[in-house]
Amino acid sequence: MQRTTKQFLSLLIILLTFISCANIGSPDGGRYDEEPPEVVRATPSDKGVNVKSKNINIFFNEYVKLANANEKVVISPPQLEVANVRAAGKIIKVTLYDSLQANTTYTVDFSDAIEDNNEGNPMGFYTYSFSTGATIDTMEMSGHVLAAENLEPVKGMLVGLYPVDSLYNDSLFRTKPFMRISRTNGSGFFTIKGIAPGRYRAFALQDGDGDFKYSQKSEAVAFDTTIYIPSSKPDLRMDTCWRDTIYYDSIRVVPYTHYYPDNILLRSFLEGKQDLHLLKNERPGVDWFRLYFTAPMDTLPVIRGLNFDDSCLVLEASEKNDTLTYWITDTTLTHRTDSLEFEMRSMETDSLGELSWRTDTFMLVARKGWKKVSEERQKRIEEWNKERAKQIKRSKTPLPHEDNPYEKEFLEMRVTPIGALDPNKNISIQINEPIVSVDTAGIHLFLAKDSSLYEEAHILLPASHKANVYTLYAEWKPDQRYVLHVDSAAIVGVMGHVNRKSKTEFRVRKLEDYGTLIVNLICPDTCMVVQLLNASDKVVATQRASNTGVAEFYYLRPETYYMRCFADFNANGIWDTGEYGTLSQPEMVHYFPKPMNVRAGWDVEQAWDVYGIPVLEQKPRNLIKQKADRVKTPRERNKERDAEKAKNKGR
Repeated sequence: MQRTTKQFLSLLIILLTFISCANIGSPDGGRYDEEPPEVVRATPSDKGVNVKSKNINIFFNEYVKLANANEKVVISPPQLEVANVRAAGKIIKVTLYDSLQANTTYTVDFSDAIEDNNEGNPMGFYTYSFSTGATIDTMEMSGHVLAAENLEPVKGMLVGLYPVDSLYNDSLFRTKPFMRISRTNGSGFFTIKGIAPGRYRAFALQDGDGDFKYSQKSEAVAFDTTIYIPSSKPDLRMDTCWRDTIYYDSIRVVPYTHYYPDNILLRSFLEGKQDLHLLKNERPGVDWFRLYFTAPMDTLPVIRGLNFDDSCLVLEASEKNDTLTYWITDTTLTHRTDSLEFEMRSMETDSLGELSWRTDTFMLVARKGWKKVSEERQKRIEEWNKERAKQIKRSKTPLPHEDNPYEKEFLEMRVTPIGALDPNKNISIQINEPIVSVDTAGIHLFLAKDSSLYEEAHILLPASHKANVYTLYAEWKPDQRYVLHVDSAAIVGVMGHVNRKSKTEFRVRKLEDYGTLIVNLICPDTCMVVQLLNASDKVVATQRASNTGVAEFYYLRPETYYMRCFADFNANGIWDTGEYGTLSQPEMVHYFPKPMNVRAGWDVEQAWDVYGIPVLEQKPRNLIKQKADRVKTPRERNKERDAEKAKNKGR
């Protein structure tokens, strides 16, 4: 027994010694694998012909995995029943469930989804193909899809082809799936492979229901009327072999097959006349509820109260009538019940795409009932009274009387802008419910000079399409201070609430605070509308160019601006989208490729050759929100390992 114990202790000492040595310097486990996976063989064979099997096995020289397969792997012709694509050890298995089409080339484009299982080394772009006929088609087409409204690259959009032959008509896009497809990457780039010689039309689709055809207006689309004929020719490209991130070892000349066309440009858009449906309803407040619709309406719904008199409802509609707010002016109703039952008769798009009347019944319950709202209000009244009593007790001098702000409900009023006003802008007065009346005699505008106030002439008008906003217009004097007085109860809201007395002071900025930008457009179109943008690609100013192509922007604050323009052919002043039914393209948008720096007190004049720069090169990089896909490369862990070893050796 003692001998066994001694042997155990001896082994334990040896083991501890080994571990302590291991902590000083671990033994070298060998070089990391940085080689990408390689295809060994495939069944059916890659580029095989007369294939009948729907089960594909691709064998590799090492264990592999698929990264983002659902996003990156594209099978063409498109499969209505989703294929099963999976990695299993050293094999990638693809099972097709749709029936194979006769005399057709099939491609499984893996993009850069294939990686080795251990180190994640990318294989690069790989496409497997076979044919059910005696020949295989190898032509390719490529290009980009950009959003028509702002030239933003569109990622994940399907791009497909239809052959232009005796059977072609424009209804195919709505009735038959694409013949061949691809999917755009983060740069909006696509390549359609396995194309047969012929003539084709190209389309793009944000396929919402997975049927590979344009079946609903909520799907973004792109098309053009160009007929594309695939072709190819031998070509050369230069490949740089880099030693590190700064120096390169050599440049190789690599022969390859160049496929055309390689510059297809499709501009995607959502049709303006979207299908009309009720999207949702809500009743956040006890005295109002809101209905949201999927599209603008020309005909408003008709509401009939079932447990209340609907004459108490006052409608506040958004500019496009797609959001409707109903105010419940009968307070006895809101005090009596928390639920509203009503019947709504409204226009809705039917299964044939036509507008027809539909009747629905709803019951809306307030998130907080009147009892809960009253209890919370009473609590705030009591808390305010207690705090006020403490202030009076602590004060050494008598405090003036102050009404409890929670005992009576007042309108919430907001005057903008606050602080400083541009000379070409006006004052906005906004409250938290629709305005019923305004006593203009209770609205006073003063010019403040020294310690005196001089009343200024002004006009107060309701803002268009905003029932709760009024705009105050005046002849503003630069570098002057103004005071706006609003008397109590000058504004009355739909719920009978009135405003508190208020005083707003602001200054009109000096003319020297602004710069001017004159844009001279060089283009044959005389219908251009020019927009100035901020660094977030948001419009800050808009001007229609004159017949001579000049757009003038005054009162610009010093900052960096960007420019775009669109061809306003119908002269309505807004950018119009396209419509596939009439083959109408969206209005063309162009970006000026460089930022414009505007300085205070300076006039800047800029010439702009609108069509002089390719569309793909127009939008400034820092305005593009859709980032390009990350290029997969090996981690180069051996370099890291060697550097670490050299570092440790030098210690």
